[in-house]
Amino acid sequence: MSLSGGNPLLGLRIDPRRYHESVRGERMEIAVRQPVCLYLEVTNRCNLLCTTCPRTYEELEPPADMSWDLFRSIVDQVPDLVRAVMHGVGEPMLVTNLPRMVRYLKDRGTYVLFNTNGTVLSERNGRALIGAELDELRVSLDASNRESFKAIRGRDYFIRIVRNVRAFRELQEREGHTKPQVSAWLTGLKETVRELPAFVKLAAEIGIKEVYLQRLVFFDQLAIGKARPDQALFEQLTREEAAYLRQAEDLAGSLGITFSASGAASEPGLSLKRPDAGSPWSLCRRPWSLMYFTANGRALPCCIAPFSQQGYDNYTLGDATQQTLREIWNGSAYREFRKALLSDQPSAACANCGLRWSL
Repeated sequence: MSLSGGNPLLGLRIDPRRYHESVRGERMEIAVRQPVCLYLEVTNRCNLLCTTCPRTYEELEPPADMSWDLFRSIVDQVPDLVRAVMHGVGEPMLVTNLPRMVRYLKDRGTYVLFNTNGTVLSERNGRALIGAELDELRVSLDASNRESFKAIRGRDYFIRIVRNVRAFRELQEREGHTKPQVSAWLTGLKETVRELPAFVKLAAEIGIKEVYLQRLVFFDQLAIGKARPDQALFEQLTREEAAYLRQAEDLAGSLGITFSASGAASEPGLSLKRPDAGSPWSLCRRPWSLMYFTANGRALPCCIAPFSQQGYDNYTLGDATQQTLREIWNGSAYREFRKALLSDQPSAACANCGLRWSL
């Protein structure tokens, strides 16, 4: 007797006992469910030189925008797609086809979001995203002032971005557009944690109602720029750093702003990392729920991998320009990757995930 998931992406013949075991645990070498989320790196080009990003220091892949044909080919193979995240190591709003891509996904009932640096969020581009019904626009600002922004993001665009985002939020309020939902993001560096209260205040001034502090991700073996262990907040907070967090939380509450710190601890000296039983990666479900594709069609396990181990060849799981998603999703590379993740010897890109970074 055999089972088939009834989905063209799966097309599997699986022993029913293993199937029901997977439904309960949802993690085994063979994925019996299709991914519900796609990360689509619509471009690997960027107009900033962020000191926390590997693309600033090396060419990860040949520069490219994801072609319309490749985009459609990938999306059409996941008929029940729930969520699409349209960013990777580049700036999505540099892509001419971006609103068209968003519209195509929305017409399929998919929730769509992406991170932007806000540099090209003009009225025309903003209206195009509103018209496409983008669900969520995350602005990665990373600083509360011009000097810090230039030091971290590599270019003097702070004033332009603040102006762009303020104008976009004013447009939304004036015309009654509730989508996209706009949020502001700051990477948690010891160098800038003191700016958290000012960052919350800036968000309020430009009309943003949600602020997020996200974890810094860095290479274990070869730290780059400010993406270094000594800059990260992942180990523990000092009393002073915890005070900045509390100030930001209190200020956000008084301003009616949602504030969330990924993995933040409420007391000084407490670890920001998750409890570790020797396998911090063990709770990860990404290889059973999502697929990540670069602008050139390379399949990677998740969005963190490019920042946690140098060299895409170390964890490439397929090529959407040469293979179907069905061939990739349960091909030998993916199956071996899942098998390793379920063992005590995961891929190097996963070894500290869940300990230093959010699952």
